[in-house]
Amino acid sequence: MSTIHATYHPSPLPGTAVPSSNPREQSGPSLPLVLLLALAAGLSVASLYYAQPMLGVLSEDLHASNRAVGMLPTLTQLGYALGILLLSPLGDRLDRRRVIVAKALVLGLALLLAGTAPSIHVLLLASLAIGLSATLAQDIVPAAATLAPEARRGRVVGTVMTGLLLGILLSRVVSGFTAEHLGWRTMFLLAAASIAAMAAVAWKVLPHFRPTTQLSYAELLRSVGHLWKTHREVRHAALAQGLLSVGFSAFWSTLAVLLHAEPFHLGSTAAGAFGLAGAAGAFAAPLAGGLADRHGARVVTRVGGVLAMVSFALLGLWPWLAPGARLALLAITALGFDLGYQVTLIAHQSIVYSVDPAARSRLNALLIVGMFIGMAAGAALGGLLLAQWGWLAVAALATGSSALALVIRFLPQARAGAAPARNT
Repeated sequence: MSTIHATYHPSPLPGTAVPSSNPREQSGPSLPLVLLLALAAGLSVASLYYAQPMLGVLSEDLHASNRAVGMLPTLTQLGYALGILLLSPLGDRLDRRRVIVAKALVLGLALLLAGTAPSIHVLLLASLAIGLSATLAQDIVPAAATLAPEARRGRVVGTVMTGLLLGILLSRVVSGFTAEHLGWRTMFLLAAASIAAMAAVAWKVLPHFRPTTQLSYAELLRSVGHLWKTHREVRHAALAQGLLSVGFSAFWSTLAVLLHAEPFHLGSTAAGAFGLAGAAGAFAAPLAGGLADRHGARVVTRVGGVLAMVSFALLGLWPWLAPGARLALLAITALGFDLGYQVTLIAHQSIVYSVDPAARSRLNALLIVGMFIGMAAGAALGGLLLAQWGWLAVAALATGSSALALVIRFLPQARAGAAPARNT
């Protein structure tokens, strides 16, 4: 397959290379290529979550303590955070095609190491490597944004995000089923094979991407701070999505504990079933992207913020409902806020990718780090509030953080003279 070069606009940062335009950009990527990017994003991000349903089996098979096994998801998330900060900016410095394929190969090897790990210590090392290389997903999304023409960017990014979100949603279901019937090692080995196949296809069909900057690695990392200071739109997007992530994480990190206690006495399978509500948010991603293309991403972020805030506020009805009605309320809330969260995320990505096309990897890193911080804070605060003051306190946290996110979305746009962004 012939290769194409993405077109970029000038960047305000020094040291940025601006390649020439290409007429093929007008039509954008083909549907098969968009679907490939969506599949690759889903498979890569799913690697972060395969181990979670298998921790009990892992503990028994490797004769490891619960504390040691509990470090597996922690190291995976830590590796992911470090990868976002330290590796994602390379997408602006190097050919993204090479970055994507290289990370996919490393991820495949890390999953292979996990599947053949003779001890918990080797598995812990593999988990850290999985987290670092699974940031591949955050190279794929900016690649899709680069290939798409401005008029279709929101829809293309939304389609790729559907694959990413479905990877998060379905990973635990697939790994739990596979571990129960075929063993936990089989899950990691199948995952390694799927990533290796994806790397081969990506190397064959992905176009080349010209680097958009000649900055050294150290200068590249320093420029991330410069981008944060320069672009108010990016700060607003990261802060608002981070605040929505607080409520999102507080809900999901405490739901299993809530359902296990009186009066429900339900297990982890029931808690996972509520997660299927996330499918609505995943499939709504292309729609959200299309709305951002037509009506402006700023408007869509407000709609998503209102939907999340109202959904969490409905939990205020909790004390007056019977147990059966409470379960129905949880399902409605999960459906509503997850839809609002995903809609807002797609719109925020549309904003961020329009700010400075030559720095999309770095700008995306800022947005994702904001989300990560919000997720971590929400999990910690949610557990504390549930233990001290009960479920209504968790609901109040989620409602309040969503309201603050909405306030940010109503703040003034960029300062006069700042680089304009069409979708803000």
